[in-house]
Formats: sequence, C-alpha cells, structure tokens
Amino acid sequence: MKNTAVSIENMSVSFGGHPVLSDINLGIEPEKFVAIVGPNGAGKSTFIRVLLGLVQPDAGSIKIFDRNLDDVPPHWIGYVPQVKTMDRSFPALAVELVLTGILNAWPWRRRQKLRERAVLAMDQVGAAHLETRPLSTLSGGELQRVCLARSIVREPRLVLLDEPTTGIDSVGEADMYNLLERYQQQSGATILMITHDWHAATHHADLVLMLNREQISFGPPREALAEENLRRAFGHIGHNHKLKFLLP
Repeated sequence: MKNTAVSIENMSVSFGGHPVLSDINLGIEPEKFVAIVGPNGAGKSTFIRVLLGLVQPDAGSIKIFDRNLDDVPPHWIGYVPQVKTMDRSFPALAVELVLTGILNAWPWRRRQKLRERAVLAMDQVGAAHLETRPLSTLSGGELQRVCLARSIVREPRLVLLDEPTTGIDSVGEADMYNLLERYQQQSGATILMITHDWHAATHHADLVLMLNREQISFGPPREALAEENLRRAFGHIGHNHKLKFLLP
C-alpha cells in the first residue's frame, strides 16, 4: 500500500509460542489521528512496540512511510510511554529530559542551541514554564507534557503514545487530548494513541483500531466502535443507552 504513514500486512506476533497478535492488516494515511482500543491483554502495547522495532513479528510486512522498519530514520518516530512507568526520582530537570530526545543520553553538558530547541518543543505543548523544574516536583499531567515535548523535539513524522492520560485527572485528560489534536493539526504528524477512553476515541480520533489479539475493527470511530465490535472485543458492555452516549 503506497503513500501511507503505516502499512501492515498479515502481521502476527507470539511470545513463547502463545499468540499475542494475529493477522493484522491496515493502512493509515499520513496526518491521521488514530486511537487504539481494546481490553487489557489485547496486544495494544505489543502493536506499538512492533512499530518501534522493539518486538520482532513472526510474520507479516510492516512499513513506515513506505520504508521497511530497518530503513526508518530514528527521528521520524516519537514515542511517549505511560507516565507510571517512569522513575521520577532521577535528579534531573524537565528540560534535560526533553534534551534526551535529541541526544539519546542525559545531557551532562548543555549546548545552548540544543536547549533552545528543547524549550521550543516544551512551548509547543504548553510546558515552557516547567523548563527548570526538577522531575520529582512535576505532577502527572506536567510530566506527561514534558514527555510529549521530548517525543516531538526532533519533529517526528509519526508519534506513538501509550495511554498518555494514565494517572491524570479528568481536567488534565481533556487538556491532553485537545493538546494532541491541536499539535497534530499544526504539525501534520500522524498520531497513534493507545487509550481506554472510548469517549476520547470517538471525539478526537480520525480512525479507531480495535484489538483483542486480532483486529476486531479499523475505520472511522462510529463504524469501528459499533456495538457488535465492542461486544466482540469486550464481551458484555452494558445497556444500549450507554452505547448511544458513546456514539451519538
């Protein structure tokens, strides 16, 4: 499939002989915002790790902007992990974490031009005021903004996020989703975001990929999150009025 940001054909992944993802097929056009949903253990994080080159699939073809994974320049892809997986006790400043996105190492010596790039990325996500704050003093929402700045500091074409609102209150969640949507529109980047928030997937994503060890659905939110697909992925999901709230 040509002219795609992400193209996957017949991809399967297993760990220790146990299938984790089976027969994944999809094409994502550039500049799309894609939400990845599914129950716990559905293979969502494994899907992202394949695109990052951290997990080798058993079968299938994966291309990023029409290149094989081995040929994709590292700066084309930005990654935002879950905040809860990070150790905030490391004695570093917020701007130093952003600088690691350029240097791939802690910046023991700071170059002014690189610092300016880091601060510019922080400003893009509303975090410039956190520049000299120690990581240990940041709230969950503040740290997530700094992590997002780190992921975009080299202006990637593809941004991958693993549940970016985990550990953030409801106000921070709404702010983060609006921020991602605005950044995607301004930068033209393609965004793939794992989320458990069906409401966010419905209202912010162009496309939804629903997984449960296989590809349940892929397409516009109203189609991908149809009741039949939700039941296939999650089993019992409540009364129909709840579905109407999700998909008005």
